[in-house]
Amino acid sequence: MFKKMSATSSKTDQKAALDIASWLFNVVTSVGIILVNKALMATYGFSFATTLTGLHFGTTTLLTTFLTWLGYIQPSQLPWPDLLKFVLFANFSIVGMNVSLMWNSVGFYQIAKLSMIPVSCLLEVMLDNVRYSRDTKLSILLVLAGVAVCTVTDVSVNLNGFLAAAIAVWSTALQQYYVHYLQRKYSLGSFNLLAHTAPVQAASLLLVGPFLDYWLTNQRVDAYNFSFVSLFFLILSCSIAVGTNLSQFICIGRFTAVSFQVLGHMKTILVLVLGFTFFGKEGLNLQVVLGMLIAILGMIWYGNASSKPGSKERRSLSIPITKSQKLSETNESDEAV
Repeated sequence: MFKKMSATSSKTDQKAALDIASWLFNVVTSVGIILVNKALMATYGFSFATTLTGLHFGTTTLLTTFLTWLGYIQPSQLPWPDLLKFVLFANFSIVGMNVSLMWNSVGFYQIAKLSMIPVSCLLEVMLDNVRYSRDTKLSILLVLAGVAVCTVTDVSVNLNGFLAAAIAVWSTALQQYYVHYLQRKYSLGSFNLLAHTAPVQAASLLLVGPFLDYWLTNQRVDAYNFSFVSLFFLILSCSIAVGTNLSQFICIGRFTAVSFQVLGHMKTILVLVLGFTFFGKEGLNLQVVLGMLIAILGMIWYGNASSKPGSKERRSLSIPITKSQKLSETNESDEAV
């Protein structure tokens, strides 16, 4: 029995270590790409967000193709209908976010981003029959309240902006839900799923991106005058994006979309802190500091609540249980003790 408990403890510790490493990988790459893109767009005027995302997936495609050729990524199957559905959600998410940012105030844009958590919860309740504990729900609300205090200032919205935000929120939530769903359904690793989806996303975004960016910015990407420094930041952005794309799939596969969204707001806090550190402290005030503290407390509470038994359960369908199934469950229960 002691060996059994020791082996179980070792597996739990190993899982916790991998969870932390996966999350840190996502945080470092996500915060890094935000800071690099801010320099590329704000300082060097490369304001072609959709085309840049297409280049990110193009770079990811080159890496996954190279790793497949070397044999590090094993062949796998993902049916075209599921692949196209995922790419549709993912591309609508990217385009919707860009249009929402253009048509809405920063305050409403942040509110729309915050609403992704309740939408992700709703998808899990509707599609996976998930039930959340009271502590889990309250901790999520505390995280949302803290981030809202940090980031939401002026709030103004019009009909077009509201529709763009709604499309962005629902498509992002569906895309993140689908990552977890496809990995479970087809037993796909993160690299496998990325190898299937990145080429289609790259092709579609690089085809549509220049036209969409011209519509949003009234500037042509082919007329952009690259300097050595701006080209360096572009290459750096594409390189970091490979890690960001991979770490997103790893984290959603391990944590689910809701946990990914909740813990993802830690990146918002880090970006604010780093922004104050590197780009000036004029935005740092008591409201922002208070919001950060509330959000961090909410994340700690969420981590504690979600680790308890019953924090998130799948409601079983009412399927009749036979006598042999009952006997099997009883035996399994006895072995577990």
